[in-house]
Amino acid sequence: MSAPGPDNLPTLTEVVGAAAPAASEQELVQRVLANVQRQIDLMLEQRLREALSPALARLTDALLREMRGELASTLRDVVARAVAQELSRHRDR
Repeated sequence: MSAPGPDNLPTLTEVVGAAAPAASEQELVQRVLANVQRQIDLMLEQRLREALSPALARLTDALLREMRGELASTLRDVVARAVAQELSRHRDR
């Protein structure tokens, strides 16, 4: 999909030419507004994606680092308890 921009916007002549000859001014206004709204929606989505991608990537990296740290801490605790239980069993024999 090409990026929305001034080069691929329909001209007013194209919009008016697509209208039936008997189209009222109100219909023409509605058609032009609908077309402009579609273009704005496409540009807004593209710009938001461009702006949010780096921020989301940084947040994802930070979250992964934090989760790895939590997992490592939990794993150390589990191993320490397991070792303590095993040593306790051997002492009780």
